[in-house]
Amino acid sequence: MADSTQSLETSTKKRTRSLAINEIFLSVQGESTHAGRVCAFVRLMGCPLRCTYCDTEYAFYEGKQKSFDDIHAVLKGYGTQLVEVTGGEPLAQPNVNLFMRELVTKGYEVLLETSGAYPVFDVPPEVKIILDVKTPGSGESRRQFWDNMGALKAGKDEVKFVVTDRADFDYAVEISDRYRLFDRGVTVLVSPAHGRVELKDLAGWVIGSERAFRMQTQLHKYIWGAEARGV
Repeated sequence: MADSTQSLETSTKKRTRSLAINEIFLSVQGESTHAGRVCAFVRLMGCPLRCTYCDTEYAFYEGKQKSFDDIHAVLKGYGTQLVEVTGGEPLAQPNVNLFMRELVTKGYEVLLETSGAYPVFDVPPEVKIILDVKTPGSGESRRQFWDNMGALKAGKDEVKFVVTDRADFDYAVEISDRYRLFDRGVTVLVSPAHGRVELKDLAGWVIGSERAFRMQTQLHKYIWGAEARGV
């Protein structure tokens, strides 16, 4: 009986310390204020959202379960201390907060990129959250969990708007003002949906807005192309 109980506890622990992983890779960070830095990416499988401009649809269904220990071993081999947990939607997997806690304990600088559809309250405070606010052009703005906006850490967390047109940019201005993001010291990123907004147009909107937006592009797509995986 004791052996059976111990076996069950071991099996339960293995399931608790595992995640459904789509891919793990080393690249150059392409977005956020960390753009240009060498970064290890842990892309989780699965996402309940279906944004019109999604560039990682393969992560919806492709992947396999990996133990935390196996993931840690891969990351250790990369030799970088910057790790981004992304997706899919990472927070759709409850175990991810425990995993990020282990990363922090191991001394990693951890970034979390999330759609903003799930609460961030249980994310370890050391983790830097990059929270995507879905614009109307994404087709998923109704999924936003707005209580997250009050949980953002000044000088640390970032909000990202991906815009498909001028109406989306105006929405970014409205939301940023409504939640006083600039006044609160939260970095606000704005980027074009790749191929749908001209950079010079977005630059003009940013300048004309008289807001402290930080304009960005997806750097990795200009280096390796829009369809490349694992970059």
